[in-house]
Amino acid sequence: MTAMTETNHIHEVMEGPEGDDAKCSFHHTMFLEPQEKKRNMKALLVKRAKETCSCTPAKIKDCVLGFFPILQWLPKYNLREYLLGDVMSGVIVGVLLVPQSIAYSLLAGLEPIYGLYTSFFSCIIYCIFGTSRHISVSIFGVVCLMLGQVVDREVERAGYQLEPAVPSALPGPGGHGNGTGNGTEPLCDSGCYAMAVAATVTFISGVYQVAMGFFQVGFVSVYLSDSLLSGFVTGASITVLTSQVKYLLGLDIPRSGGVGSLITTWINIFRNIHATNICDLITSFLCFLVLVPAKELNERFKSKLKAPVPVELFVVVAATLASHFGKLNENYGSSISGHIPTGFLPPRPPVWTLIPSVALDAIPIAIIGFAITVSLSEMFAKKHGYSVRANQEMYAIGFCNIIPSFFHCFTTSAALAKTLVKESTGCRTQMSGMVTSLVILLVLLVIAPLFYSLQKCVLAVITIVSLRGALRKFRDLPKMWHLSRVDTVIWAVTMAATALVSTEIGLLVGVCFSMLCVIFRTQRPEAPLLGWVAESETYESLSAYKNLQTKPGVVVFRFEAPIYYINKECFKSTLYKQTGVNPAWVKAARKKAEKRKLKEKEEGSGDKQSSIPVDLGSEPVGFHSIVIDCCAVQFLDTAGIRTLKEVCKDYRDIDVHVLLAQCSPSVRSSLLRGEFFQEGEDQLLFHSVHQAVDFALGTQGHGTPKK
Repeated sequence: MTAMTETNHIHEVMEGPEGDDAKCSFHHTMFLEPQEKKRNMKALLVKRAKETCSCTPAKIKDCVLGFFPILQWLPKYNLREYLLGDVMSGVIVGVLLVPQSIAYSLLAGLEPIYGLYTSFFSCIIYCIFGTSRHISVSIFGVVCLMLGQVVDREVERAGYQLEPAVPSALPGPGGHGNGTGNGTEPLCDSGCYAMAVAATVTFISGVYQVAMGFFQVGFVSVYLSDSLLSGFVTGASITVLTSQVKYLLGLDIPRSGGVGSLITTWINIFRNIHATNICDLITSFLCFLVLVPAKELNERFKSKLKAPVPVELFVVVAATLASHFGKLNENYGSSISGHIPTGFLPPRPPVWTLIPSVALDAIPIAIIGFAITVSLSEMFAKKHGYSVRANQEMYAIGFCNIIPSFFHCFTTSAALAKTLVKESTGCRTQMSGMVTSLVILLVLLVIAPLFYSLQKCVLAVITIVSLRGALRKFRDLPKMWHLSRVDTVIWAVTMAATALVSTEIGLLVGVCFSMLCVIFRTQRPEAPLLGWVAESETYESLSAYKNLQTKPGVVVFRFEAPIYYINKECFKSTLYKQTGVNPAWVKAARKKAEKRKLKEKEEGSGDKQSSIPVDLGSEPVGFHSIVIDCCAVQFLDTAGIRTLKEVCKDYRDIDVHVLLAQCSPSVRSSLLRGEFFQEGEDQLLFHSVHQAVDFALGTQGHGTPKK
């Protein structure tokens, strides 16, 4: 393949004194020969196949160590340096995770024991597969909310009541399920079926996440900007708060789902406000009175405290004792957690027949789960100076969902609040997660039944208080607006759609709206005229800076976006507006003037002075060259190339030459492939605006450039 040569002309003009009869013109021509690109697809495919299918001991070792990161860091584990910090952070996170696991089970529409199972298995599995040393993978409120909506819908479709009136078929302390009394199979009420739905959704979500890791489609997360994720989490937090209000008031109302669930829930709350349970209301108020100030003090003095005070655990213990000895359930009808068995249930596979019903619902859950996990792992890795692998993180979070789904667990992801606690308490490696799982195991084997009398309103308070960080984003709106109005609008639209419509639709609306914002930015970009910075070769925006100079007869224009089919008309109209000259209008005016002159001659008035002045269209336009600064033009499509051709031709017809400067290699390649330059003409592509301006000034008076 013969390489095409790009010729770049640079004219440097030096003018002598006014009396000189000649100009000294120095003309340097620079030739750039592109690299030859040999594309043999067959050889490339064979090479890739050999690399992929080759099997050597070194490659097998790298593959195994890469897939199981624990085999890399565990043999190098420094007991003296790491153990104390890992044990301390693991114990503290475990203590905080126990009440939150029970509370978030309520949010997902499941029984408390399943939250403990989920936290136990997810901590162990992430320790094996994860590459981040600091993130805490466990139950996440937003994901629980999304899962709970799917669970409620499927339970209702199956004909069960959303609030089970009898305990589900969980094994008691002896390990046996609640049977029918005559040796038949265990019953499966709404609680049991809800867990089957949750396990199926969890399994499918994990499969999606592992598939994303296998096909290396982690790039999907780039469409979830920080403002979009923040707005989504805030909107979902409002929905979570709304769903917990009925527990604060002790109201027995159905859980709303689907589009507009937030509004429906508030309508049901106000319709039943007269049935408020005074005992639950007082308990909720007292818990808020303790938890909110304690959380604020924890944050204010976190630099002085070696570890945050586990206020939630103290509140849970105190509330459980008060409920048990005060017999609040029997005397005042307060809703309690009920029996929480010890030990583990036998493994059970997901319900395969449910997969068609929940496959679509699992997609947003999987995306949010891996997006939160990958973003947090990269953030803390950067902070502490180590690297994580995004695809391995997707494998890790995927297996944290696939494997536990066989052990009565539901969907997990990284959680910011617990990750911050884990980091601040001295976590050094993934071993901290193993310590956390041991704490939860102790609760599962010994302590769990003691939470029988724990009121649901206490769990609701714990859930709401944990949302403070997301709800505080409203305070940051003025700062966000000052920083970026577009990001603020994306945040507001995503938040409103998530809260008022639904979480899934809110996420979709946020992604679509943010992409539209990107398109709108390229459709209406900045396009200023540029001026020369004295005693330099720099050109900057005339509208942004003062004391810039312009070269006589030369207009410098910059378009700060790619030129493609969406904004091609914007490019032309902005160029015409900024230069003040529309070639079509100038040509039309000149033709009109010529016709008028011809008509006057035909009428015999050609020998007389016309009483009508010559049209302005026949006068010079005020400049002879336009330099287009293409430094911000990332690419051109066929419509963009055609538009540039039209602009050059239109201006050439009125004796104005268009020069392109600072084109990137990809843009130059597109111009050559698109036959922007006609055969036999010079390929005028300049490496700087200064060179293009000098060329324009140098050719003026020495003839026009070859066309």
